[in-house]
Amino acid sequence: MHEPAFWHRPSSLTSRLLLPFAALYGLIAARRMARPGREAGVPVICVGNYHTGGAGKTPTVLALAAMLRESGETPFVLSRGYGGSLAGPLRVDVARHGAAEVGDEPLMMAAHTPVMVARDRVAGAKLAREMGAGVIVMDDGFQNPALRKNFSLIVIDARRGLGNGRVFPAGPLRAPLAPQLARTDALLVIGAGDAAADAAQAVAARGAPVFSANVVPDAATLATLRGRRVLAFAGIGDPGRFFATLRGHGVEVAGERRFPDHHRFTVAEITALRAAAARGGLTLVTTEKDFSRLGAGGSLREDITALPVTLRFDDAAGLRELVQARLRG
Repeated sequence: MHEPAFWHRPSSLTSRLLLPFAALYGLIAARRMARPGREAGVPVICVGNYHTGGAGKTPTVLALAAMLRESGETPFVLSRGYGGSLAGPLRVDVARHGAAEVGDEPLMMAAHTPVMVARDRVAGAKLAREMGAGVIVMDDGFQNPALRKNFSLIVIDARRGLGNGRVFPAGPLRAPLAPQLARTDALLVIGAGDAAADAAQAVAARGAPVFSANVVPDAATLATLRGRRVLAFAGIGDPGRFFATLRGHGVEVAGERRFPDHHRFTVAEITALRAAAARGGLTLVTTEKDFSRLGAGGSLREDITALPVTLRFDDAAGLRELVQARLRG
C-alpha cells in the first residue's frame, strides 16, 4: 500500500475522524502485545519497528546476523514471508524459491544468511532450532506475542520518525506508543535527521540505550552510476529514502517512479520503465529488494542496475556487547 500523506499531518481532518477506529485498534493491539510468548529453545532477537512502512529493518537484520556470526554464534533469520505464497515452515533456498513463493525480503536475505519462512513463528523457530540455529533473529514481529523475545531492537528512520504519532488507521503506529516503549530493549536510529528525536528521548528516559547507524551503498555499483543520469524506481516502504541515498552519493536522479511496498512488477510496467529510460537516455536503477522480485535469470532484469546496501553501526562494539550480554543472560 501507499502510505497516506495525512499520516504525517497531525492537524489532518481525515486523521482526526479516524481516531475512534484508532482507539479500538490500539486497545486490541496493546492487549495482544501483553500476552506471554512461547519459549523458542534458543535466544530470540527481534528487529522491529513501532510503525508500518519502511524503516531499515532488512539491512539491520543482515548486519546483526553478521555481527552474531563474527561473535561465534549461529544465527537463523525468522520471517513471516510477507508477499509469498508458501506458509512454511521452510528454509529459503535461493536456487529453488522465488519472491512470489517466499517473499522478496527473505529471498534477498537468504543470499547472505540462513532464513526460515513461517506464518506460524513458533513452528518456524522449532524448525530453525532443529536445523542448527543457536540464535534466532526475527525480522519484524515486535507486536506479535507468539515467541518470547530475549532482546528487542527497534529501528526508526531519522528522517521520517513516527509521522503524526497516531495509531493505525489514523496514523502509522502499529500499537499505542507506551506499551511499545515498555518492551523496547534498544533503539536504532538510521540516517540523518531529527524526526526521531522525541522517540529517542522517550527510550532513553526509560533507561534503554539508543544507537545510530547509516545505510552504506555498494561503492562499486555507485561508481558505475556516477556520471550517468538515472531513472530510479522502487516498491519499498519508503521509496524516497532510496532516491535520497542515490542523490546523497553523487548519482544524478533525473526521474523517479514510486510503487507500493512489495509490489509485483508486471511485464507491461517494466516495458514502460524501459521506454521512459530510453526516451531520456537514462539508466534504470532500483533496490536489491525490488530486483529480487524481477525473477532470477529472467528478461525483466535486463538493463536494470540493483544497488546493494549495508548498514554501518556507529557504535558496533557497544551494540555487540549489549547483545552478547542478553544472549548470556
